[in-house]
Amino acid sequence: MATRYRCNACGNLTRFDVVETTSIRSFYHFTVGGELEVEEPEVLSANVDSVTCRWCGHGRAVEAFDDES
Repeated sequence: MATRYRCNACGNLTRFDVVETTSIRSFYHFTVGGELEVEEPEVLSANVDSVTCRWCGHGRAVEAFDDES
């Protein structure tokens, strides 16, 4: 289930700037030639720092809701 956003100032449901801080543990596999392959990424934590409406620029009127469809 994805978290969606709604701007109560203008009614926007589709365009938002989201600032998120994420910590990920990954296995780095370097080939003999020096090419990097990132394997087994595991999200340790993810925090949404701010959400701003792309249409009207407000962040104070944005609310999160669960998309149950």
